[in-house]
Amino acid sequence: MKRIYILILVSLITFQFSCNPSGNNNQVTELIEAKRDEVAPDKRVALWDLSFENDSLKGETDQIQALDGLIENLKSQQIRFTDAVLRLPDASLGGQTRALVTISVANIRSQPKHSAELATQALMGTPLNVLKEEGGWYLVQTPDGYLSWVDRAGIHLMTEQEMERWYREPKVVFTSLTGHVWGNTDQKEMVSDLVAGNILTVIEEAGDQLKVSIPDGREGWISTDHVQDWESWIASRSTAPDKLISTAKQMMGAPYLWGGTSIKGVDCSGFTKTIFYLNGQIIPRDASQQIHEGELVDSDQDWEKLQVGDLLFFGEKATEGKKERVVHVGMWIGNGEFIHSRGLVRISSFDPSNPNYDGYELNRYLRTKRIVNVPSEHILSVSELLTNK
Repeated sequence: MKRIYILILVSLITFQFSCNPSGNNNQVTELIEAKRDEVAPDKRVALWDLSFENDSLKGETDQIQALDGLIENLKSQQIRFTDAVLRLPDASLGGQTRALVTISVANIRSQPKHSAELATQALMGTPLNVLKEEGGWYLVQTPDGYLSWVDRAGIHLMTEQEMERWYREPKVVFTSLTGHVWGNTDQKEMVSDLVAGNILTVIEEAGDQLKVSIPDGREGWISTDHVQDWESWIASRSTAPDKLISTAKQMMGAPYLWGGTSIKGVDCSGFTKTIFYLNGQIIPRDASQQIHEGELVDSDQDWEKLQVGDLLFFGEKATEGKKERVVHVGMWIGNGEFIHSRGLVRISSFDPSNPNYDGYELNRYLRTKRIVNVPSEHILSVSELLTNK
């Protein structure tokens, strides 16, 4: 009788465990986190927002292949669950999973509201991947991989087929720092403002003016001496020292703007990103991402090792129990000086005898990395911007 009672008790415990999902929850959560470390260690460029509760796999992700692998793993371990994960791009978009920026500089925010932090910006004509919609805001991914939200007023939604057609149209790049698309050739009524790097399609040429189309279909006129056709612009891009210095110095005095990546305002990494974009390269968005690119040049303040175009990083060094914090970046321009955006775009020096001596940045210097002519899977050629992927 005692033996029967023990067997019944064991059976009840086993049954309760199988009905209580806590054991499976912990196991699946560990699998989810392991997969996160593999495919989405940086949530700025990959979305892996999954959880496992009450025998239900919930959340959303754009890492579909990784999700399929996780599900196969769960099935192989005979873990029963309900698949409630939203796959992105969301099917409710109806195939409009691509978009083009339709204003000179689109503000892209950390949350779907105007009061949210400005995460980054994208220029007119920039192709975006669209993942989902929420209240008139769209979660998009920029060519550098950044995931953030943009107001519908700043983009034109497209299908893959529509984007393909747009790629084939003749284009020009706006090359002046600022300018306008005008309603008529008399240039009295503005259709849109423009900044360097904006991309437009060409409709016709009339003397020294071009009729162009903005991605949302608005049309207008611009002077030919403010633009360059896409092919020749791409062919002329170079990260040669004089090109990088010239581009950087053209932006001298531009105001600091958290999240900014244009002449209208730049933060520190937005400034270095803009320098390289206008010279043919798309580099990661943030200083804490840029520091992982290229090759190490210096960490001992040996300025003789540096070359024009090297990126200098600043912040707080790691201590016991505290990770390194990368909070600032600038670009070396030679002669003991670097250019950066702090308050405004300015030139600083580490030479105490120089009027631009910057002891503040010297005290938080971390190291210098070289990305010019150093291959990286995270640095793209701007020529790839108009390649449908």
